[in-house]
Order: sequence, then C-alpha cells, then structure tokens
Amino acid sequence: MRSARPAATRPAARLTAPTGKETALSLAPKSRLCIAALLVPLALVGCGSGGGGASTDGSGALTIYSGRDQEYVGPLIDRFKKQHPEIDVKVRYGSSSELAATIREEGDRSPADLFFSQDAGALGALQQSSLLGKLPASILDRVESKYRSAAGDWVGITGRVRVLGYDSRAVKPDQLPKSVFDLTKPEWKGKVGWAPTNASFQSFVTAMRLEKGDAATLDWLEAMKSNDTQPYEKNSQIRDAVANGEIKVGLINHYYILEGIKEGEAKGDDYPVKIHFFPGGDVGSLVNVAGVGILRSASNQKAARLFTEYALSEKGQQYFVEETGEYPLVKGVDPDPSLPALADIQSPNVDLADLSDLEGTLALMRKAGVL
Repeated sequence: MRSARPAATRPAARLTAPTGKETALSLAPKSRLCIAALLVPLALVGCGSGGGGASTDGSGALTIYSGRDQEYVGPLIDRFKKQHPEIDVKVRYGSSSELAATIREEGDRSPADLFFSQDAGALGALQQSSLLGKLPASILDRVESKYRSAAGDWVGITGRVRVLGYDSRAVKPDQLPKSVFDLTKPEWKGKVGWAPTNASFQSFVTAMRLEKGDAATLDWLEAMKSNDTQPYEKNSQIRDAVANGEIKVGLINHYYILEGIKEGEAKGDDYPVKIHFFPGGDVGSLVNVAGVGILRSASNQKAARLFTEYALSEKGQQYFVEETGEYPLVKGVDPDPSLPALADIQSPNVDLADLSDLEGTLALMRKAGVL
C-alpha cells in the first residue's frame, strides 16, 4: 500500500500529468499536430495511423489515454518504463467517458495507441465504433472470459465491486439496506452520497437499465434526487464525507474504502468506513473491470501489447493488489486477504460487454436532472 496521508489533503486527479517523467499530451486538435509536422522537414512522414514509424521491438513512442487517475496507474507506468527504457511513454489523463468520446471524434487520426479505461462501458463504446483492434489470444487467455470482450477487442486488467460504504459509528449492520433501491426510503434522506459524473457510477446505471429497464432506472434516479442524495465528483470524496460524518453512506467502488482502512491502520486509527456488499445479486454489487483496448489505428501496436502484457503479469497484478486494493484478474494472484473472493460476491448477472450504451445512460441521467 502507498504510505498513509490525510484523506483531506489527497490531490484531485488532473487531466494531464503536470510535471515529471510522464509527458502530458497537448489538448490541441490533431490537425494542429499535422501542421506542426509540416514545419519540420523530414521529421515526420505524416499524421494519423501508421505514421509513428515504431520499430518491430516496440521502441519509440507509446501514447496512452488513461481514464484512470495518475495516482493509481502512474506508478505502474513508471515501473513499465524502467523495464522498457526504449519506449517513450506519453500519457493523457481524463475521465473514461470523455476520453472515449474524444477517441471516437478523432477516429483513425487519434494519436492514442492504447486506452486504459476505468470501466468496461467506455471500452464497449469504442468496440461498437470499430476503433479497437483485436488482441492476441496470449493476452486474452490470461483473463476469465466474463472479464474480457467476447470479440477480443479489450481485456480487463483489474476487478472492482460497487459497494455501499457506511459509517460504522452511526449505522449498525442490521440497519443496512438489502438493495440499492432501498436508499430512496425516507430514513436515508440527505444521508447518501453518489458521484453522477463518475464513469464507474455511470456503468452501474447502465447495468440497472439492463436489469430493470429505463423506466425503473429513471424512477430510481429521480427518487434519489428527491431524497436529497448528496452529489460528489469522485469516489474518494464520498468516502471522506462518510469518514467525516457529513453523510452516513455512499455508493462507491470497494477499493477506496480499503485504501482508507489501510491508511487508518498505518496511523493506528480504527477507520470508521466499512464495506457493505448488497446481497442477492442486487445491481448495487455490480462487478466491473478497469481494462485496456489497443486502438486499431495505433502506430505502435507492439509497445501497446507489451504494456498490456505487463499489466497482466504477476508483477503488474500484484501492484494493483498491494497499492490500490483492486481485484486481480489473472489466476494465481490472490486479492487482499480482507476481501471475499471475487467468485463469492453476489453480483448481478450482467454481461460487461453490454455496458456500452453510455450515451443512452447519460441522456437518462440528464432527463432525471442528476447531470
């Protein structure tokens, strides 16, 4: 685990790497890059797919669009760079849904080689747009079939579970809701936190649409809003609000609570926020993945595959177990001992490949007035 630090001082995620060895990509349109290339004789053959001139061993530039915060994947990328100094890694950080939309707008002219998404939904959206290339079986076969694309376009790197974080000082276990739909009851008015702009939350809403239909999902969103559910930008902010007594419970990913517990232990504190898994296959216990897709237009396919292989290696998987508390997806690597086995979680029967309709989910959330 990372060294402990006060939760309130944790820096917010940035859209680009501010300084240091990682290179933050310009947010300028690709057309400007092409114009710049013309001003440097013989420096670049051209812009768009296939223009990178990467060698067969993967050396050269690797451009990653990361929907995962730099805090969580930056150290892994640094480790990869040390193992492959011949690869010049460039990273652009942002939200998964925004980066997926950017890639769709850029199309085959995207400078990205690889997309590291916070959730499966954004990867599915790119797959539907035919922007991802096929991954080799040597990569796909490392992960159980339900945590990767059946078409072979993307693969899960880590697992994360939607849970309810609760203040154990104020809420007893027998008071916890049995379903996420119970949070609309009067006793939870003003006591619940959520993050409507977060990609993981949006995938959870997409799963609810698949399980219950749009009408029921819209009713739930509107009822939650009417019940004065408190909005936050990030999962970590929800967790901290529960820890500070601002709210009683919050809908977040499991590993944020695990991080808080570890930091509390390091300081000798009994961290108050505990994990509640909704039982009975409730959609509130959705198991999603953070995953990787390699763009069909990638100029450095080899380097993109090398990074994916590293993230799925024993070293890469162990990094996520120890440093972020996420579930490993490669057989033979165990999760944090405080967590139940992934197979033991009573999650809904949702095909992650079906979480691709982000646009439909965002439209429904706007209709409900939560975006």
